[in-house]
Amino acid sequence: MTSGPGTVIITVPGLRGPVPDHWQTRLAAALPNVRPVPPLGRENPSLDERVAALQETIEATAGPVVIVAHSAGVITTVHWAAGRTAGRVRGALLATPPDLSRPLPAEYPSLSALAGLGWLPIPRQPLPFPSIVAASADDALGDPALVRSLADAWGSEYRELGAVGHLNPASGYGDWPGAEPLIKELDHPEAPR
Repeated sequence: MTSGPGTVIITVPGLRGPVPDHWQTRLAAALPNVRPVPPLGRENPSLDERVAALQETIEATAGPVVIVAHSAGVITTVHWAAGRTAGRVRGALLATPPDLSRPLPAEYPSLSALAGLGWLPIPRQPLPFPSIVAASADDALGDPALVRSLADAWGSEYRELGAVGHLNPASGYGDWPGAEPLIKELDHPEAPR
């Protein structure tokens, strides 16, 4: 896949450190125009630092941008977008967002810790750019009905991917071929709204 002329794809990771087998990492290795937001890992769950890192990554690029966020990276993206205009962002692919309504696995911060760091409540206003929420039918971190309600609040197109778990290596996803067609849909002025 190639994106539009000069378009930069910015990947926004969740609450993980670098994972070589993650589809975002593989996407960055496969395409020359991908700029990852540096992962801060579980040890540093600061929302403010993640939002600042996304802003810095966008500012360090020229031309149009498509954001490709996964998991808590989706929540980082919607917090970043709150109160902003689209600017150079053509669109965002928001893959398997957690709904943050139930406890996360033991190795992750508690919901009360995340709330104290500003993650909750999740912004529910329309995003200033086109977006697609790619949702799983069996994600332990995101109830499909709650994820659909987030997509509706954000003005996102909702795409049901089927039973793909959390769309991560633990769910069998190193490569995710479905990402590239969705990115391509967002990489033009008439992207879904």
